[in-house]
Amino acid sequence: MAVFGDEVAFHKLLQRLLDTMLTPRLPAEWEPQAGVQLTWPHPDTDWADDLPAVEAVFLQIARTITADEPLLCVCRDLDHRRHVQDLLQQAGIAPSRLLWSLADSDDTWARDHGPLTTLNDGRPLLHDFRFDGWGGKFAARRDDAITTVLHAQGCFGDTPLRRHGLVLEGGAIETDGRGTLLATRSSVLDPKRNPGLGQADIEALLREHLGLSRFLWLDHGALSGDDTDAHIDVLARFTDPHTIVHITAPPGDPDHAALAAMHAQLTTFRDAEGRPYRLIPLPFAGEHHDTDGRRLPASYANFLVTNRSVLLPVYGVAADTEAARRLAEAVPDRRIVPIDCRPLIRQNGSLHCLTMQYPQALPLRSGEDT
Repeated sequence: MAVFGDEVAFHKLLQRLLDTMLTPRLPAEWEPQAGVQLTWPHPDTDWADDLPAVEAVFLQIARTITADEPLLCVCRDLDHRRHVQDLLQQAGIAPSRLLWSLADSDDTWARDHGPLTTLNDGRPLLHDFRFDGWGGKFAARRDDAITTVLHAQGCFGDTPLRRHGLVLEGGAIETDGRGTLLATRSSVLDPKRNPGLGQADIEALLREHLGLSRFLWLDHGALSGDDTDAHIDVLARFTDPHTIVHITAPPGDPDHAALAAMHAQLTTFRDAEGRPYRLIPLPFAGEHHDTDGRRLPASYANFLVTNRSVLLPVYGVAADTEAARRLAEAVPDRRIVPIDCRPLIRQNGSLHCLTMQYPQALPLRSGEDT
C-alpha cells in the first residue's frame, strides 16, 4: 500500500510539473461555462438596510442563470442556506440547477473574491489571488478566504488551486480568450494593492499565471461613485476578439471628459491581427443618487454573459432600451435579459460585479456537508 501511495503522489507531482510547462490560457467570458457563482447577501453585510430589495435582484439573476446553466450559491452557514433555498424554491427554480457551499463573507462581490480559472492544455487550474477590499478601503478578510474554503469543500472537484501573493480582482481584468488583457492602470497597477511592484513586474506575473501576452492599458476612464479605482468591467468589455463595447457620458456630465479620452485611446488599440477594434458605444445610463445625494455608478458595461444569455443591468431610464439594442448588435447569438439593478448600485457595484463564471472544463459541484 505504501508503494501505491508513493506512486500516486509521484504522478500528482509529475502532473503539477507538466502544468507549469504548459502555457495557461484565460478563457473569454463567452466561452462554454460550467456554471456561475453568487455569494448571497446576509444581515451582516452592507446590504442589511435594503436586504429584501437586493435579494429580489439576486433572485432575478439566479432565475436567468439557472435557465442556462447551474448556479453555485455561497451562503454563510446552514441557516442562511435554508433561507436562500426557500427563496429560490418560491421563485420556481429547479433544485437540480442549484449547487451549494458554506463560507462566511464580508460582502457579495464574487467577481473580485472568486477564483480565476485558466485552461492548461484543456485542463482547468484555479488561481486564488489576494483580495484586500480594493486597496484596503473595506474589510475583506473573510472574502479573501472564500476560494480556499470552497476548494477545501470540494466545490471544484480535484482541480488544483494555486494561491498567489498578488492582489488582483476579477473585475479589474478583461480578456479576449487569446492572451489579450484590457485593463486600467489605476486599478491593476495600484501601488496600494501591490506596493513595490511596477508595470513590468505585474505583467510578468500575469504572463506566467494567466498566460496573458498582450497588454492594453487604459490611462483614462472613470465612473462617478465607483470605488474600485476604475475596474474595467464598468468601463469597456470585449464581446468577441475584435469588438469592444464601452460606456459614454454626454457633454457637461462629470464623467464626460474621462470617458471621451478613454474612447480616443480605445481607437488606438489593435486586435491580435493588428486591426482596429470595432467599437460600440453604450448609451449614458443616467444620473442616479442615493438619499444623501451621492452619485451612484450605473453602467451598462457591467453585464454577464452566460451560455445562452446576456444579463444586462438596467436602471429604469429610457436609455435601457437602446443599451439592449446595442448589446444585441454586439452579441447576436444570445438573448438579452434586462435586470433592474438600481438596488445594487446603492453599494457601488452592479450585476457583473456580483457574479463569477466558471469554464465548462471545471467540475463544479456542491461542497461537502452543505
